[in-house]
Amino acid sequence: MRSIAFIAPLAILQGAAAQQIYDIWQTTWDRSNLFTYFQPTPDPIDFVTPGAAASADISVDDSSVYQTIYGFGASLTDSSAQLLSNLKTQNSANYWELMDYLFNVTDGANAAGFSYIRVPLGASDFSASLYSLDDTSGDTSLGSFNIDAAPSYVFSTLTDILSINNRLSVHILPWSPPGWMKSGSTMDGGTLDSQYVDTMANYLLKSLQGFQSKNIPVYALSIQNEPENSNPTYPSCSMPVAQEAAIGTALRSLMNSNGFTSTKLIGYEHNWSDAANYPVQLMQQAGSSFDGVSFHCYEGAVSDMSSFTSQYPSKEVYLTECTGTIGSDWWSDIKWYMDNLFIVGPQYGASNGLMWNLALDGNGDPILSGTNSCASPGCRGVAQINSDGSYSLNQEFYSMAQASKAIIPKDVGGPFGQRIGVSVSGSLSWSLIVGAYVTGRVSSTDWNRYAIVVLNWDDSSTTTWNPVPVEATIEFRGMQATYTFPVGVTTLWWYAAPN
Repeated sequence: MRSIAFIAPLAILQGAAAQQIYDIWQTTWDRSNLFTYFQPTPDPIDFVTPGAAASADISVDDSSVYQTIYGFGASLTDSSAQLLSNLKTQNSANYWELMDYLFNVTDGANAAGFSYIRVPLGASDFSASLYSLDDTSGDTSLGSFNIDAAPSYVFSTLTDILSINNRLSVHILPWSPPGWMKSGSTMDGGTLDSQYVDTMANYLLKSLQGFQSKNIPVYALSIQNEPENSNPTYPSCSMPVAQEAAIGTALRSLMNSNGFTSTKLIGYEHNWSDAANYPVQLMQQAGSSFDGVSFHCYEGAVSDMSSFTSQYPSKEVYLTECTGTIGSDWWSDIKWYMDNLFIVGPQYGASNGLMWNLALDGNGDPILSGTNSCASPGCRGVAQINSDGSYSLNQEFYSMAQASKAIIPKDVGGPFGQRIGVSVSGSLSWSLIVGAYVTGRVSSTDWNRYAIVVLNWDDSSTTTWNPVPVEATIEFRGMQATYTFPVGVTTLWWYAAPN
């Protein structure tokens, strides 16, 4: 089992331990450390009276406090849930070891603490068959709606995750409305017939109620995955802005009238590249109904989100999908993920960061028969489940784990971390990408936890491979610490009184 006895040092938080770095997690380019926990030796790293700044000087500014980060994670597709359920049957010990390592958010646990899961409503491109939650043609009253049309292993797996992490945020959404509501009468591609706008709003309300009946609280609901994508080989639906706005307006009223006022309604769910258009127009038409919008990574750049946030700074922004590709380079992927999703994403306002499939096998299966959505060489899951009852973890896990460790709650029932100000200066400032966070406490007398996540990507001299550790100074409240960051990702913790 994956467990390390490091709870005791975490308790040394006040008094003489003021502003000392005791706790480090690290993933290095050569995999010599893989989300490895250790303490500085022989002593903790002290914040002391500042001396000369290093060539990479990290300045942490906790007077600038931004959005809460609700967590990192992935989508529990039907395929992921099926593989995990099979693992539970085949090797229960490995199943619970993996689930604990993924989702345990308890302070002191040697685990990633993933806390955000996205769940398709009905079939996606990673399902065993094509289905919705009401496949009775013309059933506008939705009398045949059945939450149990979804495979039972989706709900049993979610229940297991919640037994490990009751702080889990569950975000649900369809890849397509039921086929009978659409042009062509199929879930594969096409558009929603306008006469079914109100029916679709009721379908989504019933989905919320269905999850409630399973004792699975829903944090957020989106109306349509990738509304600018109509693909005839898997469940998808082109949905114009005006149609999503109309559904959102009707649905928000239904949610408020049926006990779901605190459930967030999230719009868009598509690529960065159209951030200045679809989500902006959605807010113009129905902004009062939506809490925010979410983005995928497949086209455009993370900086495109500023086209939305600059116009709607009070709306939340989420990063809800990006996939790994089988056979891609391990370290290159980690650099890209940190620089676009898990460090830099929050700097453009993201309140979370998700990959696509939580689990797949080594071939990127199982996948819906006939789909072209993950063409050769295939999509890669965060975890790989093998036919012999073993599992392994991919670069997507290690990237998110490093980020997640910076924002998990310190206290039972306590808040998740908030992003705070940080900058890097000096001649080697280009070598470090840094995110900084503060995690508040339940008791006002307890010291806050501060964290930085640092990517050192100084790995070449022009085109020659040459990984170079970077000695950096860390400035915080007029004090200074020094740490040498290897090429890789490092997460550091320290504690200080609330600012």
